[in-house]
Amino acid sequence: MKTIMIHEMADHVGETVRIGAWLANKRSSGKIAFLQLRDGSGFVQGVVVKEVVGEEIFKTARGISQETSLYITGEVVVDERSSFGYELQVSDVKIIKEAVDYPITPKNHGTEFLMDNRHLWLRSRKQHAVMKVRDEIIRATYEFFHMNGFVKVDPPILTGSSPEGTSDLFETNYFDEKAYLSQSGQLYMEAAAMALGKVFSFGPTFRAEKSSTRRHLIEFWMIEPEMAFVEHAESLEVQEQYVSHIVQSVLQNCPLELERLGRDVSKLEKIQAPFPRISYDDAIEFLHEKGFDDIQWGDDFGAPHETAIAESYDMPVFITHYPIGIKPFYMQPHPDRDDVVLCADLIAPEGYGEIIGGSERIYDYELMKQRIKEHNLDEEAYKWYLDLSKYGAVPHSGFGLGLERTVAWISGVEHVRETNPFPRLLNRLYP
Repeated sequence: MKTIMIHEMADHVGETVRIGAWLANKRSSGKIAFLQLRDGSGFVQGVVVKEVVGEEIFKTARGISQETSLYITGEVVVDERSSFGYELQVSDVKIIKEAVDYPITPKNHGTEFLMDNRHLWLRSRKQHAVMKVRDEIIRATYEFFHMNGFVKVDPPILTGSSPEGTSDLFETNYFDEKAYLSQSGQLYMEAAAMALGKVFSFGPTFRAEKSSTRRHLIEFWMIEPEMAFVEHAESLEVQEQYVSHIVQSVLQNCPLELERLGRDVSKLEKIQAPFPRISYDDAIEFLHEKGFDDIQWGDDFGAPHETAIAESYDMPVFITHYPIGIKPFYMQPHPDRDDVVLCADLIAPEGYGEIIGGSERIYDYELMKQRIKEHNLDEEAYKWYLDLSKYGAVPHSGFGLGLERTVAWISGVEHVRETNPFPRLLNRLYP
C-alpha cells in the first residue's frame, strides 16, 4: 500500500492509501467520527464510519487525543464542501504515540503562553499557513533573482565593522579582537557585485535595538541584492518587479493558506509594478497637511508617519531622497543637491511599514573617505571597503528587504513574531 502525504491526495482519488498524521481535532456524531488530520503538508478530514470499520477501530478513533500521531488508511474521495477539495474515508487507524494533556487546546490562549509554547504553536492551522507563505516568498525570491541573472553569495555573520555604526550591534570576542553579529551583509555584497555583477544574499541579521513594537525582531532575515552598473532609478524598478513577483507567487501557490488566514486577496491582487513614488520633501509637506506638526524636515519617519503616507495608496509606495544626515555614510549624494541622497524606502500598504531600504552607493574614493571620517568610523577597519572605490569603481546600487515584515504584510498577520518560526524578541530567547 502506498504511503502518501496530504498534499498528494489529488493524484490518488479513488485509491486506498496510507498517511502518517497527527490529530489536530475531532468530533463525533453518533456512529460517525470526523478526524481533522495534519501531516505538515496540509490538513484533511478523515471520516470514520462505525459500520465500515467495526466496533474496535471506531472506538479507537473516538478515543484519540489531540496531537496523537497515527497511521491512517482510507480511500481518497472528492469533497466539494472542503476548500482542500478531498477527504479520507477511513478504513483503519493505528496509533503511533499517544499525546496526553497537550497544552494548546482549541480554546483561546494568551500571547505569552503561546510564545512560551512556540515549538507546539507552530502546529496550529494559522501558524502552519504563515510558515507556508514564508516558504513561498523564499522560493519566489530565489526564482526571481536567478531568472534575472543574479548570483547567490553568502556574506559572513561575524564581522569586524558595521555598515551603519556599532551602536545597535551585538559585540562578541573573536579570540583577541572585537567582532560583531552582522546587522547587514551589504558591504560584502558590494564587494561581490564588483566580482560577479549582480548578486544577492539571504541570511540572518541582528539588531541590538531595544524596540518592542509589532514590526521589530532582534534576529531577522534579509534579502540583500547589489548590482554593478545600476543607478538609483533602475534599482527602484528591480525592487518593484521583485515585490510584485513574490506577491503574485503567493497568490498563485498559497490560496488555501491565504484563505485560512482570512486574507483579503483583492488587496494583494492590485500589487503590480510600477509603484508610486513620493519625495521626502513632499512627504513632509503631506504630513503637515494631515496634522503631523511633530515632524520637521531632517527628522526620520516613525510608524505613524509611514502609515499615514501609505494610507493614501493601495500599493507599496517609495519615499525617495532622504536627508543626508539621517542616512548611512555609503549613500550617493543627489547630483543637484548636497542635502539629500539617492535612496528610497518602500512602505507597504495597510500599516505594515518599511519593507525595503535601498540606495545608490558612493563610488568616489575621496568622497567615501570623507563620509567615513564624518561618521567617526575607523578608516583602518574599512580599508578593504575603500578598496572597492579605489580599484575600478563603478556606479552601483542595492537594497535590503526584511523577510518577516514582508511575510506579515502578505499574510495579513498583525505582529512579526508570528512570521518567524522561533522569533527572538527584546525579552524572549526561549524556546
